[in-house]
Amino acid sequence: MPVRLFAFTCGWLTGEHGYLMEGGEGRIDLPIPSYLIEHPKGTALFDTGMHPDCQHDPAGRIGPHITKLFSFNFRPGEEVSARLEATGRDPAKIDLVVNSHFHFDHVGGYVLIPNATMVVQRREWEAGMDPDLAALRGFNRADFDLGHKVMQIDGEHDLFGDGTVVCLPTHGHTPGH
Repeated sequence: MPVRLFAFTCGWLTGEHGYLMEGGEGRIDLPIPSYLIEHPKGTALFDTGMHPDCQHDPAGRIGPHITKLFSFNFRPGEEVSARLEATGRDPAKIDLVVNSHFHFDHVGGYVLIPNATMVVQRREWEAGMDPDLAALRGFNRADFDLGHKVMQIDGEHDLFGDGTVVCLPTHGHTPGH
């Protein structure tokens, strides 16, 4: 079986372009992506999108500071578990979740993937566990510290050991992005 990749859009955020990119003007719509990787040795999700609570009460879930920056367009059926089910995949059978970083729009849907091991850069995990750093970076520990098994990695990591899927650090956005 070859490695297969599926891309999902799990809602949208709309915000000021200038807030996201220097020189940007006007408002911009941002898709919230998640990617399913099917490999002969297992299945992995790259990011999980937003928590389902963001569909009806984003300010209550992530705080009013974010809802002042973004408007939310996230409807039932767009959460990562629904996207998986729509393609015939069972969220409970996902083996790994690779988190690019711990912002709400990348890790909030982890709660919907009950049995997966989280794969995350050690620096990101450590920042998420430090209350001061987590608050500074806008991390909500309730999004990612759910009792799942965690695999902390340092730098590049060959996910399945055969060179087909490799995690690459892209430093700068958060401590362990």
